[in-house]
Amino acid sequence: MPANSPDTVQVTVEHMFALNRACEAPFRERLAALLEQQRHAQEEDVACLVADAHLLTLMDVARGLGVPTLVLRTGGAACFRWFMAFPKLCDKGYLSAQGTHLRIHSVVHEKKTEKAWMPTCPISSGRVAAGQAVDGAAAVSVRDLPSASGATLGLMRELISRAVTAVKTSSGLIINTFDALEADELASLRHDLAVPVFDIGPLYVHSPAASSSLLQQDRGCLDWLDAQGPASVLYVSFGSLASMSAADLVETAWGIANSGRPFLWVLRPGLVRGAPPTQQPPLPDGFDAETRGRGMVVSWAPQEEVLAHPAVGALWTHCGWNSTLEGVCAGVPMLCRPCFGDQMGNARYVDHVWRTGVSLDGELERGKVEAAISTMMGSGESEAGTELRGRARELSRRAAESVAKAGSSDLNVDKLVNHILSL
Repeated sequence: MPANSPDTVQVTVEHMFALNRACEAPFRERLAALLEQQRHAQEEDVACLVADAHLLTLMDVARGLGVPTLVLRTGGAACFRWFMAFPKLCDKGYLSAQGTHLRIHSVVHEKKTEKAWMPTCPISSGRVAAGQAVDGAAAVSVRDLPSASGATLGLMRELISRAVTAVKTSSGLIINTFDALEADELASLRHDLAVPVFDIGPLYVHSPAASSSLLQQDRGCLDWLDAQGPASVLYVSFGSLASMSAADLVETAWGIANSGRPFLWVLRPGLVRGAPPTQQPPLPDGFDAETRGRGMVVSWAPQEEVLAHPAVGALWTHCGWNSTLEGVCAGVPMLCRPCFGDQMGNARYVDHVWRTGVSLDGELERGKVEAAISTMMGSGESEAGTELRGRARELSRRAAESVAKAGSSDLNVDKLVNHILSL
């Protein structure tokens, strides 16, 4: 099934609910036993529970047993702001207005000022008080938000509402971002939430990926990169879950081929819908001959090491948050082709807010792909490309500063530890 199809969304959401139900009783039994053991030993080992926002049931169990909770969000701050607005947008019917643009407004009420996602197009006329848009807030299209319809929309609304409730009833939010990347979004979260917010990302810098990847990494690609020129290689990876049609694969392949650039392409089994899930999808006839000597295709790659390699000059990504952060930290411009979930919003930020990449919207077409690659990786002839690469390097520098000694994320880790000790 396509990653963003209603059936796939419904199955995924129902699986999350089922996971909560299945874990509730054994988790309660185990945590209660641990607390009883701790009481008899006159020790205080359990300071709190840190859990993903989608594990609301487990957090309810912990609080019922007197254990404080902290919520971990592995996505970005902007994404959680969309989560907070999602139920209201559903209730008001805004999500059915395709193409509508939303902007963060400061909406003035009689007794307080409340920051909320509100439309700035005519759909809002007469429904809310006039307000001043927050400086620097980017327009976000409805199509950039998680979408569904009918029963699936109801399930998604419940899932997102539960995640928001988990945060609001917790003792704090831990979020995988950093201040220089999402300063306005973090400030808004701190304004709207009554719990402390700890931005300690990028998390992968604190805890690098384990060598035991679920997919077998082809480390030979690092040797291949060693033989390429500085910033000359386009790295293409659509993550472990995103999928595409066979037609999109053909357009992707010929866009890459026609660009004339060296490339490293992660073509994992299961990427193409309808193809055998255990086999690498076949590339179009003539592709190998056209690209011989300047490209490498692998089933999976050690992405953090690849992006850190000096030969890599750009990343084509599905804009999952982890890949987006890794691209930011590597300082490479990004070609964005999101599929589902928070990926559309992440791509919007790459393209319109940070301006470190280019989005491939609409139908995928090889000419558009070739042009986007040329913009990102041009040899100085494109002013737009030069600016993209410059901003990407600057954002990478600020990411490094955030996790360095006395950087914003480094300081927030200390604040988080002190907060846990105070619970």
